[in-house]
Amino acid sequence: MSNCIVAQSGGPTSVINATVAGVVKANQMNPIYEHVYGGLNGIEGILQERFVDLTDMTEYENLVLRQTPSSALGSCRYKLKRDNVEDFEKLMKIMEKYDIETLFYTGGNDSMDTVAALSEYAAKNGITNRRFVGCPKTVDNDLMHTDHCPGFASAAKFIATTALQTWLDLNVYPASRKEVFILETMGRDAGWLAASACLSGKVDIVILPEDSFDKELFLKRVRECIEQKSKCYVVVSEGARYADGTYISAGESKNDLFGHAVLGGAGEALKSMILEADAAPRAKVQDLSSAQRSHASEQSLVDVTESFRLGMSAHMRSADKAFTGKMVGVKRREGEEYEVDYFAIDADQVANFVKGFPKEWILPEYAGITDEAYAYLRPLIQGSPVLIYEDGLPAYVEPYYMR
Repeated sequence: MSNCIVAQSGGPTSVINATVAGVVKANQMNPIYEHVYGGLNGIEGILQERFVDLTDMTEYENLVLRQTPSSALGSCRYKLKRDNVEDFEKLMKIMEKYDIETLFYTGGNDSMDTVAALSEYAAKNGITNRRFVGCPKTVDNDLMHTDHCPGFASAAKFIATTALQTWLDLNVYPASRKEVFILETMGRDAGWLAASACLSGKVDIVILPEDSFDKELFLKRVRECIEQKSKCYVVVSEGARYADGTYISAGESKNDLFGHAVLGGAGEALKSMILEADAAPRAKVQDLSSAQRSHASEQSLVDVTESFRLGMSAHMRSADKAFTGKMVGVKRREGEEYEVDYFAIDADQVANFVKGFPKEWILPEYAGITDEAYAYLRPLIQGSPVLIYEDGLPAYVEPYYMR
């Protein structure tokens, strides 16, 4: 019996570890592999032969792992380049050394590209006993073909909850205090997270990357809002941009290893516009930064359950020796009741594509989102898991890379 390895890559989410827990639990219930290894710090760590054995994980640790935020195995931003044959050769030798048949890689767009690249290399070189399976995760919810990405729903729930709570805070003062509150979310290329703030029912203005930013229209809307009710609640995605593609962010400085813009400061840019134009005398910015993807005590029960089951589904499908180069995704069933199925698609159909927030779901003049968008978003944030606490705080698994 051969072994498998599961690893994590890219930005973490509050439910990414539930997929790992699903792979481990599935192998305990149906042992396809002798050992389930965890690769520390993604492909980068695997290339350094940094593993941990997860095979005999206890039920308690599995439960706690599901509620542990961030990447318990550690992550990386390592770019596996197709022309760097040395990396591919080394990885194949390491998998052979440890008799690892299947690599489960949990991540976003670039991680699915890694799965595609590895499977392409294996096929090209006649390697039939090494297989690669992608498990999606990203709070940005921008992967093609899957209805939604594990991790997004919990981030959406946290953002909508934060919007509701900070809106209440904003409105404690009388009408004589005129003020704008600006909530900045992640979302370089897609506005799913910013749009999810509208679930609070309190957002006056929402600015998404898919909807070109018009400064004068924005200031007009702020003035109207302040005149009508003295307060204005604004949500902006970090990737909001002008019609020519220029980011409104004040913090765009460089690109990361994958060529993606490093953003930050869209909220501060809006604040400066408001104050300089005298559209309102006060403006406050709350940048959710890492909190929106690591706030596990705000997990959606739907999200963590689906993430766990997706890991189990990936493991089950890997029993087929021909199953490789695939990503396991989530498909929403038709009907009034929310239910999903899991399916598989070639990873190269997902890698290097971006699924934006549908433009037809965006109301004119930054006024919010449509009923279709609400119908899509609401089922995803339902329920809260029963958390295990220790000394008053949520229990978490000590990161494996710190042991």
